[in-house]
Amino acid sequence: MQIPSKLSDPFIKSMTEKSEKARTIFQEKIAAVTKSIAVKVMLGDSTVVEQNTFDPKNVEGFYQNVLKKIPDWKTQGISVSKDKDLRRIFIKFEIKEGNYLLSCHMSLQYHALLYYKIDHSVVEIQKELAGILEKTNALQSEIAPKGELAIQAKLKEMGYENVDQQKLFEIFFQNESLTKEIVQKVYSSSDASFEQLTKKQSDLFKELDNMLIEVYHTTPVMIDQTRMIAAEEGCLCNFDLEYMKNQTKEGNFDPIRIPAKVKDGLLNRMDQIIDAIKN
Repeated sequence: MQIPSKLSDPFIKSMTEKSEKARTIFQEKIAAVTKSIAVKVMLGDSTVVEQNTFDPKNVEGFYQNVLKKIPDWKTQGISVSKDKDLRRIFIKFEIKEGNYLLSCHMSLQYHALLYYKIDHSVVEIQKELAGILEKTNALQSEIAPKGELAIQAKLKEMGYENVDQQKLFEIFFQNESLTKEIVQKVYSSSDASFEQLTKKQSDLFKELDNMLIEVYHTTPVMIDQTRMIAAEEGCLCNFDLEYMKNQTKEGNFDPIRIPAKVKDGLLNRMDQIIDAIKN
């Protein structure tokens, strides 16, 4: 059973009120720890622009503080997920009262955008890369005929002098070592400068990568699981109450059957979360 709930049961209504209070405080805290500051960054064409960002470490610090105040709850700590530019920092924790399991999921979803540090050598590196690309394209045009001759010679040696394109594809697909052998033969017979240019190109790309910085953006609005899956920015604070039967979780149960002592314990657990978030 997800809390908050629209059930009219007095106990569930009390749990819902406490969960709403916790969610409100959580949202306020997220707004505080994601307060953005303006930073200057550079675009690929050396244009300097101003962007707003926040520090995700502040969110982790907030989560650590919450978890420290509820040591008897079971948790796996702070988790971070990355999917291209989409990021998520979240914690999940749970505790058992009688045969009922109360769990909480707190999460912040945000985007990471890439810019360059303010360093005008970025433009110089890009110019050098453009020159290398032009040279390697020219060398590849020279290598292509050598490659065709090497392939023909190797196929003739193997007895495949006259084969159609489909058969040729099958030969290379099924014989990876043959493909590598021919590629190595082609490039070893080419101008040594091609290998040098390729290495230089790789080194320059690494230099550019080292000059990249991430700018983080989010919105401190409360979203649900569906909107989170849809990659929307925002925060989430959900509670779930489940009945444990033979180590199996059941979300559908009659709140009336929950013992009074367990109800008091669950309400106290909600207060514990509120205090952990608030202070």
